[in-house]
Amino acid sequence: MNKKKVIVIGASTDISRYSNKAVRKLLENDFEVIAVGNKEGTIEDIKILTEPPLIDNVYGVTLYIAPGIQKLYYDYIIKIKPGFIFFNPGTYNEELINLAKQNNINTLEGCTLVALSIGDF
Repeated sequence: MNKKKVIVIGASTDISRYSNKAVRKLLENDFEVIAVGNKEGTIEDIKILTEPPLIDNVYGVTLYIAPGIQKLYYDYIIKIKPGFIFFNPGTYNEELINLAKQNNINTLEGCTLVALSIGDF
């Protein structure tokens, strides 16, 4: 069975960061994780990519970057057509939400870690 692909934008090697915790929790929950960040490194055995890959069949994108930085990823996110964009605390962005709606991409707000812990991701 194919695992659901989730792209974590804002991934960090710092284990105290929520993006790092989310990558680990997604792996524990049997998702295929693509980690994108501004510095190369690894989380578990997942490489953090500094260039987001163009891939198909993306289940979702979960954001761990501030709204101002998100602009750099607008075209990328629209191009890969994820099933949803998940806005974690501090990432809410009306502009990206409107852009997603225009492109028939669902948006969710909350905490990826909480959603995973209650089986709602």
